[in-house]
Amino acid sequence: MDRLLRRVALAFRSFFFASLLRRFGGRPGPMGQVAFWMTGTILSFSAMAIAGRAVSDGLDPFEIMLYRSLFGVVIVVSAARLAGTLGQITARHRSLHLIRNLCHFSGQGLWFYALPLLPLAQVFALEFTSPIWVVVLSPLVLGEKLTRSRGGVALLGFIGILIVARPGVVTMNIGLLAAALSAMCFAGSIILTKRLTRSETITCILFYLTTMQLVFGAICAGIDGDVAVPTASHWPWLILIGFAGVCAHFCLTTALALAPAAVVVPFDFIRLPAIAVVGLLLYNEPLDGFVFLGAGVIFAANYVNIWRETRSVPSPKR
Repeated sequence: MDRLLRRVALAFRSFFFASLLRRFGGRPGPMGQVAFWMTGTILSFSAMAIAGRAVSDGLDPFEIMLYRSLFGVVIVVSAARLAGTLGQITARHRSLHLIRNLCHFSGQGLWFYALPLLPLAQVFALEFTSPIWVVVLSPLVLGEKLTRSRGGVALLGFIGILIVARPGVVTMNIGLLAAALSAMCFAGSIILTKRLTRSETITCILFYLTTMQLVFGAICAGIDGDVAVPTASHWPWLILIGFAGVCAHFCLTTALALAPAAVVVPFDFIRLPAIAVVGLLLYNEPLDGFVFLGAGVIFAANYVNIWRETRSVPSPKR
């Protein structure tokens, strides 16, 4: 039965990608593949933001992380069993996995804390300062080259974020601080994920992500001796958070395996104008011209980044 289910899963995956290739006229190049996987990342993180805000009325950030990781473990182990990749889980870099997941757990907890306190566009805008830290730290941790064009793209994207967030206009509060600190933690997680993809499979990385953060969540949620039990209305949202979280990290890890971190991360800027529209439609959060102006600058940064990286790839010899 397991063998049959595995074959069905592999057949579905092959059919899915074959359909995409027929639709878009052939196999995409490296930058096209990165764009595809980052689209999945954007949609997953956006869904997680909506679900996170929906359960924030009855659960604290650590409890959300606990239940999110619980569903994540089930999803990862089940998918790995169907795909026959459980054997790829190794103990070679446990300390690196531990540091990476401490960074991510801290960033995610701060992110969930900020969600109900700030407009979604502002949370995402502050989160997007993480590419600045990635570009700066990648040469030190990953040995990637910091070119003028990459530095310029990061600076241009950061200017767009400042236009949207307007930190000098908005009064500082604990939500702003939490969102800003989460960006630094996410940057550390992204850099260490890129380092792990050199030797570890996606299954291994996601397994440690969910299991370690399940332990972290249980410790932090229960440290006060009171772990809230979700209500019936919370469960669908928690399931969505768990599924979207695993999906987002699968897509992001795949993209990081295809291109340098400084190339992958700027794609995620597209999530900002998308979530601003979601905030307007679902929560009646105000949307003004500064959001669109900042989004335009961010799109320009992405376009320059893609154009430069595409030109730097040598054409195959005939």
